[in-house]
Amino acid sequence: MKFGRIWLIAVVLMTCLTGWGQEKRKIIIDQDAAGPGGTDQQSILLLIQSPQTDVLGVTVVTGDAWLKSEVAHTLRMLELIGRTDIPVVAGAEYPLVRRKDETELWQQRYGSIAWLGAWTPRFYHPPDQLGDMPEGKPTTKPLDEDAAHFLLRMVHKFPHQVTIYAGGPMTNLALAISIDPEFPGLAKELVFMGASLNPQTTDPEFINTPRHEFNIWFYPEAAHVVLRAPWKKVVCTPVDVSVKTRMTTELINRIKAGNTPSALYIGKYARLFGEYNYLWDELAAAAWLDPSLITKKETRFLDVDLGRGAGYGNMLTWTDEDKPKIDFPPVEVQVDVDTGRFYKMFVDLLTAPTPKP
Repeated sequence: MKFGRIWLIAVVLMTCLTGWGQEKRKIIIDQDAAGPGGTDQQSILLLIQSPQTDVLGVTVVTGDAWLKSEVAHTLRMLELIGRTDIPVVAGAEYPLVRRKDETELWQQRYGSIAWLGAWTPRFYHPPDQLGDMPEGKPTTKPLDEDAAHFLLRMVHKFPHQVTIYAGGPMTNLALAISIDPEFPGLAKELVFMGASLNPQTTDPEFINTPRHEFNIWFYPEAAHVVLRAPWKKVVCTPVDVSVKTRMTTELINRIKAGNTPSALYIGKYARLFGEYNYLWDELAAAAWLDPSLITKKETRFLDVDLGRGAGYGNMLTWTDEDKPKIDFPPVEVQVDVDTGRFYKMFVDLLTAPTPKP
């Protein structure tokens, strides 16, 4: 009897120490999933590679690239790492308000924008084409459901359990809210990469326009709807902290030293673009997995400038003392990060074996 009691205590202690029996954290990855490689696909990989997550699906939205190509790159990446059990769900192909020609006219009036995503001239191809697929075309298919209804179905199936991770424009989320206003309240939390407050950087893009950030700017009206919605918790990874990170050749080489499916994928398709190679979405993903990576944060209230002038799509921000007299949720804004620990986590997850479904 004494031995049995000791054995039971040992099992309980081991469970506490190792996390045995803990339910995985449910998450939906809403992403403008340009590929192969790059910040969009690498953030998806980080979340899949973590043994603590249950990725319910990847909902895709036009942003950095066109929807059709993003869906294909995501399906192919999941094939290459052996996780085709994760549903890929196509969402909005266009913003509901702004158009390419309107954006070009805006630039003629107020100055050029460094990154236009799917509309960027040097990368542009028609929306119904895939563009380059160096990793090969997928043989699997996306789910026969649209992203907004998938998001709604999941939060109704798992009320107050699902984190919504948004790494691109917020079109899919705004559509889900418009269909069912209960959506934000049924989610556990919203975690998003986006916004720019006052980044300290030498990057000309943000010196000239410090409140401009692509994910918000691509469809400001959607971001306005989402930021005003009654989420229980909102966490933001803004430009301010993102510019403190870099994807480097040294990091890529550390991942290349691995021989797992994710390491082989990153080793082959990771890309560097000039001087500034921020780990935008990867940091948002890693900080959700381990919030202690963030060493400083602030509480702000966020909205978007919807005027059609030079500030269209810029971030608006207030403290609790000076915010508008409208009820909208506070946002936990990340300000600083332990880059050493972040880079170690980045390499460790991407060189680890692929978790089984």
